[in-house]
Amino acid sequence: MRAVQLPAINQLQVVEVPEPSPAAGEVVVSLRAAALNHRDVWVKAGQYAGLKWPCTPGSDGAGVVTGCGEGVDSSWLEREVIINPSFGWGDSELAQGTQFSILGLPRAGTLAEKVAVPVGQLSAKPAHLNWNEAAALPLAGLTAYRAVFSRGRLQAGERVLISGIGGGVALSALQFAVAAKAEVWVTSSSPAKIASAVKLGARGGFDYSLEGWAAVAAKDSGLFHLIVDSAGGPDFERLIDLAAPGGRIAIFGATRGNPPVLPMRKIFWRQLSVLGTTMGSPADWAALMEFVRHHQIRPVVSNSFALARADEAFALMECGGQFGKIVLTF
Repeated sequence: MRAVQLPAINQLQVVEVPEPSPAAGEVVVSLRAAALNHRDVWVKAGQYAGLKWPCTPGSDGAGVVTGCGEGVDSSWLEREVIINPSFGWGDSELAQGTQFSILGLPRAGTLAEKVAVPVGQLSAKPAHLNWNEAAALPLAGLTAYRAVFSRGRLQAGERVLISGIGGGVALSALQFAVAAKAEVWVTSSSPAKIASAVKLGARGGFDYSLEGWAAVAAKDSGLFHLIVDSAGGPDFERLIDLAAPGGRIAIFGATRGNPPVLPMRKIFWRQLSVLGTTMGSPADWAALMEFVRHHQIRPVVSNSFALARADEAFALMECGGQFGKIVLTF
């Protein structure tokens, strides 16, 4: 079968590799589509712990079950499925355990024509989603669902600010919060991305590259009950300024690094909660699937590429030119 293979740092090739063989309790999924995440770019750049070369990255995928290992009910064969990329979460809903991993490293991932996964990682593909949309959902959707609901405890009518709109998690968080009847605002350095977010239901947005943007945000929208951020960096203090008393800030990344200053007095005096969050538990996954089906949510797909053009897909993600998920098709 064909697969994306990373033989060394910043090297990518599409090559023929052996088809996976399912172990006991596993299935083989013939993928119809797979989606990229920033994690794949970091793996390619050698910026991820536990790297082993060569590797096949990819955490997101949807397809048809075409093989069953020992102990797996054969009724799974020919089912249309979506793969939960959160492996080995553990027994606690509070946080992942020591055996937690994400599909695509160290285990061979979804940027291939076929992938072997434990049968417990499968869910039925939501019927209203096409293959590209289904492949775009798992990692971003699960991360956003836990950030917004399990950790962020969003309630209808609350004001939400989502930073860096355009990426998959931020867009999923926007769609989920709108469906939950929250008042949603976004930030971006791109007016075009803000305008696209408004079409998806955002009330408005703010250009964080402009001086004084946070003061404008506070004046135009008021303070926020929930802020969802993956950037960190110098603007994190502005997010603290924009949090309403008793507000929550859910963070799932630090793409701009650590904040130079953490204003402790603002945090404790205004009773703010800063909530770390990563991926999601099996319960989060089940709740996500039900939420997406109930609200008929369709993940935003920015671009799709044939597997042979995987290098172009990675290049687009590396330059941040997408609005939504980047998908590889098979």
